[in-house]
Amino acid sequence: MVNLRDSEGRKWNIQIGGNPLNPISIELDGEEIESGNITIFSDTRPNRIIIKKDNLEKVAFCAKVGDKWWIHLDGNVSIIEVIEPGISDSGTNEDAFTAPMPGKVLEVLIPEGAKVSEGQPLMVLEAMKMEHRILADKKGIVTAIHYSQGDQVDAGSVLLDLESN
Repeated sequence: MVNLRDSEGRKWNIQIGGNPLNPISIELDGEEIESGNITIFSDTRPNRIIIKKDNLEKVAFCAKVGDKWWIHLDGNVSIIEVIEPGISDSGTNEDAFTAPMPGKVLEVLIPEGAKVSEGQPLMVLEAMKMEHRILADKKGIVTAIHYSQGDQVDAGSVLLDLESN
């Protein structure tokens, strides 16, 4: 499952699988969308994917700029942002958010007591030699930060507490 947010703030949940890739399910703001007969192939040239629907092939050009992906398809440019799975509900405490994988805290971007908005970057983790921005999944107030820059975290470690407001 890939969780995305577009430039209009809409949330997309896309589950894909197979080789070539086929959308298994697509949701927009929680509502399922019919994807039809779509297949996605990688292109031999960089920054391009081929999307095939009902035997019609189209090329989409993709470029990552900062934390966002710019996708050009059919004369339209869409800007999307991958929602990191890291800052998600821990399951036991609805205000506690956990690390998605083991890693190192590179940066804490907000202080304790800060008011944050949905999608706001909170922390940067390094895992598997990649940086992962941890984004707030809701609006709220940071009531506790459990790790500092340079700390090692295990998968499932509570990173911070975020109380809804």
